[in-house]
Amino acid sequence: MKRWAILTVLLYALALLLLTVPVVMVAFGGWGKSGAIGLRDVLKLYLNWGYWLWLAILVAGQVLLLLLPINIAEKRLPSRRPLQTPVIVTAFFLANLVFAGVLSIICATFGDKIPEYFDLSYTNDSSGTGAVLTAIITLLFFWLVWSIAFRNFIRPDDPGSLLKRSTSWLLRGSILELLVAVPSHVIVRRRGDCCAPAGTFWGIATGISVMLLCFGPGVFFLFVERFERLKAKSPDQNKPA
Repeated sequence: MKRWAILTVLLYALALLLLTVPVVMVAFGGWGKSGAIGLRDVLKLYLNWGYWLWLAILVAGQVLLLLLPINIAEKRLPSRRPLQTPVIVTAFFLANLVFAGVLSIICATFGDKIPEYFDLSYTNDSSGTGAVLTAIITLLFFWLVWSIAFRNFIRPDDPGSLLKRSTSWLLRGSILELLVAVPSHVIVRRRGDCCAPAGTFWGIATGISVMLLCFGPGVFFLFVERFERLKAKSPDQNKPA
């Protein structure tokens, strides 16, 4: 089962790597008023440590979400503590979806002139430390809210129900977030903003990444079903004619 889980994670990581270039090219192509970027500029993204950090976070989230499907496939009833893992992971990615959606709306509304009251540090520091601190605090707040909301979904006697709820909420949340981020990105690109498109693109990237993430358990069970079929056929093939 673990081999199929590893294969699922690798497919997820490969999908993110392959989608990076076309998604960035479409998002920052020549259709907007702001400056378009070329293929060479997009490829430089692979040299950015922040890109690989976010990719590592996504892959780690996929690994943690597959722990429960592995236990289910191996007919093991997990205890209450392991069931908290998918709750925490799901809450984390839902928090990112909410944060990215709110950021997209703010960028579409105010453009490059975001009011200072959105900066919790209330400083004019040009280094961007205040903005990063605000983003982290906001994300942690959303994470806490979603963790509390999912607390009632922990049922040791029904891990399958928890798994379905988690993937369902992630899929619906990512679709809803993309319905906000994509129009917001079109608005800021058409308007010719300089920095705002980066915020709306973050919303698009987050929505697509989480949408693909929630398909991981489903893909894993497809592998498991295929494995069970092959395992059931092998004894019959070894019988003498």
